[in-house]
Amino acid sequence: MLFSAPLKSNSKKIMLLGSGELGKEVAIEAQRLGIEVIAVDRYAHAPAHLVANRSHVVNMQDKEAVLKLIRKEKPDFILPEIEAISIDALFEAEAEGFCVIPNAEAVNKTMNRKNIRKFAAEDLGLKTSRYHFVSTYEALCEAAEDVGFPCVIKPVMSSSGHGQSIARTREDLPASWEIAKEARGDASELIVEEFVRFDYEITLLTARNGNETVFCEPIGHIQKGGDYVFSWQPMEMSKKALKRSQKIAKTITDGLGGKGLFGVELFVKGDEVYFSEVSPRPHDTGMVTLITQSQSEFALHVRAVLGLPLGFTFYGEGASAAFKSETESELPVIDVADELFDEKTYVRVFGKPESHAGRRMAVLLVLDKASKALKKAKKLIKKIKDA
Repeated sequence: MLFSAPLKSNSKKIMLLGSGELGKEVAIEAQRLGIEVIAVDRYAHAPAHLVANRSHVVNMQDKEAVLKLIRKEKPDFILPEIEAISIDALFEAEAEGFCVIPNAEAVNKTMNRKNIRKFAAEDLGLKTSRYHFVSTYEALCEAAEDVGFPCVIKPVMSSSGHGQSIARTREDLPASWEIAKEARGDASELIVEEFVRFDYEITLLTARNGNETVFCEPIGHIQKGGDYVFSWQPMEMSKKALKRSQKIAKTITDGLGGKGLFGVELFVKGDEVYFSEVSPRPHDTGMVTLITQSQSEFALHVRAVLGLPLGFTFYGEGASAAFKSETESELPVIDVADELFDEKTYVRVFGKPESHAGRRMAVLLVLDKASKALKKAKKLIKKIKDA
């Protein structure tokens, strides 16, 4: 593998379709290897725009706009970093010889909960919760009665937990219906899932470079409204459950194919493991790897895309906490208490140009035994505020 130092016109080129906080870290890791980075998003001054070689603002659901940009920049690798992208543009770009990571069909399957659930459960035979897909309120009610209460209701296409809710009784269904319909993404069809009374859920980061598959230590996480709030690594689990988790993760990533890092979400009850979802890109709960591993999930993603070896060292246990804004601002300022600047605590501000209530603006990272780190993260995240 040849790298460019300093950057030359013949260096490898990565195009990020989606330039949020996760894309920003991918851009930084790519540039550390002399890779040219073009960051694309629907709004200006997105986090990855701040560190990329070049940036563009386009409607990424506009097929022709996306294709025009791809043909202009001629990237070696196209990395979709969000779900809201024209899948037709990716299929056409791939047909023209461009390399979509991990591949256009994998992106197509994983951006839609119906596609990936049917693929995992029906094609690959993975263990999942019971589920139905519905497009009317009447069908929602019938599906909920069949899978039982409580049940989980989600749009087939949405990101960061938007539109997700738990209906604990039939009386909750009208509210769940409205929550799903108001979500960004495609809410024309919903998935109604049996609520698995699991002991805990994990993200198993799984990287493939075409020659090997490696797994990071399992990551435990807490979500609120379907969105990540806290994560820690490693999640304590039995050897049998971990082995089953790795088998499921390898099965689903082998089935999807291609190169890159995947965030495989799993439910664990005792030694039983259920497949939940998979993202063909770094995962928000995996931001904890910025301090726990010699190669973070972002570095592993870039290495896997380039076909480089995936060896890394697990430095030690840690936790992360997401800071979400409580204000609306076009000039957001994050106020971080001095006590967060010590040898085991780190803050990463994403640099988003606007804030609104509930928008993730920074992450707190704590290096310590997982249980202690999580407890400390829950306490210290309160020391970060909107200025």
